[in-house]
Amino acid sequence: MTTAMPSSRRLELEIPAEHRLANLSPARLYEEALARGEAVLAAEGPLLATTGPHTGRSPNDRFVVRGGETEALIDWGAVNKPIEPEAFDRLFGLAADFVRENPVYVFEGYAGADLENRIKVRVVTQRAWHNLFARNMFLREDDPAKLEGFEPDFTVIDIPTLEADPERDGTRTSTFVLLDLDRSTALIGGTEYAGEIKKSVFAVMNFLLPQAGVLSMHCSANYGATSDDVALFFGLSGTGKTTLSADPDRTLIGDDEHGWGDGGVFNVEGGCYAKTIRLDPEAEPAIFSTTRRFGTVLENVVCDPETRVLDLDDDSLTENTRSSYPITHLDNVDLGGVAGHPKTVVFLTCDAFGVLPPLSRLDEAQAMYHFLSGYTAKVAGTERGVTEPTATFSACFGAPFMPLPATRYAEMLGERVRQHDAKVFLVNTGWTGGPYGVGQRISLPATRRLVSAALSGELESAEFVVDPVFGLAVPRAVEGVDPALLDPRSTWQDATAYDAQAAKLAQMFRDNFEAFSASASDEIRAAAPKG
Repeated sequence: MTTAMPSSRRLELEIPAEHRLANLSPARLYEEALARGEAVLAAEGPLLATTGPHTGRSPNDRFVVRGGETEALIDWGAVNKPIEPEAFDRLFGLAADFVRENPVYVFEGYAGADLENRIKVRVVTQRAWHNLFARNMFLREDDPAKLEGFEPDFTVIDIPTLEADPERDGTRTSTFVLLDLDRSTALIGGTEYAGEIKKSVFAVMNFLLPQAGVLSMHCSANYGATSDDVALFFGLSGTGKTTLSADPDRTLIGDDEHGWGDGGVFNVEGGCYAKTIRLDPEAEPAIFSTTRRFGTVLENVVCDPETRVLDLDDDSLTENTRSSYPITHLDNVDLGGVAGHPKTVVFLTCDAFGVLPPLSRLDEAQAMYHFLSGYTAKVAGTERGVTEPTATFSACFGAPFMPLPATRYAEMLGERVRQHDAKVFLVNTGWTGGPYGVGQRISLPATRRLVSAALSGELESAEFVVDPVFGLAVPRAVEGVDPALLDPRSTWQDATAYDAQAAKLAQMFRDNFEAFSASASDEIRAAAPKG
């Protein structure tokens, strides 16, 4: 195994045999969750749970333990905030006390479909439905006999009712997500949101894989007629990463986390974690069907209290309603999770300012600039206090999960794109004709047509023009797409208003990139918007 934890100082959590409910089947986990009142059974089979006040990740409550041989490697700062080992030890001791007195659920499996770059993962959870979530999201062992004597490379301990004392423990609140890379353990408490489990393991892989010469990526991936026709889709939540990779004409490798090594691309996970708010059965039939399946875990989705029929349009609990399901719930999937080298790389952004083209081709310097920028935008109503479009820049389209400096991942991507002559495109799935609240969202069929043209090579013979503000190469025409859509300025009734909005976003890009200016090449800095 080329991927390995940095040391053998793995913490041991002693679980009494009578409290250890290990590797239960989905049916058993359903029974446990229902009997304990953790969840309800929704119509047609999914398990439905709510997560209380934490309906998403708590990035401000995430800390990395300082000290040991990993300290010099971590990109310390607002994302990777340090916490002292003594604080971790105190909370680990409370977790150990909890499992000595209470039953816990244990999942044992893997992260990484590539046998040379996988780690063995143990997830210990207070909640049965959290364990089913882990079973969905990670790679499962088909032969139970192979789990005998299982020794994990990394352990996640997830106890929602365990809370920190900020004054004593140095945390921000009673909620905590602690990552100890030297002792191969993550500790989660004070939150019911199951996504913290998934992203803690992803952060571990983002730490380990680059050190083994493998690029770790927050992206979905699929392939066309052959497994050598691979496309990657980078993007933050809400940009269409899961939706666009679930293409009936292409085979899905995975929807969120991948590695790119010498042999090609591989899935890190064994399941999918899709947003379900206002899911359209006609536009997204594959993902919609999973919300009607046994084994699926739905988070914060509202259902009728009597009939238990789901209402996927109801956002009264949160806009961030979620569905966790094993990848086997989808039909057009490569269950091996391994494919060749990408031919196409797509950066997805949801531009709520309404000024970016729906599709543009990037040269090498622009690709690195936009990868380091990782731009998308939040819209009014998605978070408390957001009343107008708000720019979000997340380096490598996944900064909250990246323990190493962003330039490390960017350099690796650039090397691979260059080596394999991959074409890079920026696709805007956001607004046209004006900003959010004035214009309209670019239709999913139009985006699918543009992505299809990019992946098929159809655009190789297209004529391109350069956007004067962002410097992006935009096709003049794509069959099946209204040509007016390709020029965002022409879709606005007030061209002067467009110019002002475009200049505003261009300045946001330049301001954000100041953090990378010293380490970026002249060519990459020159790829900044000009407006």
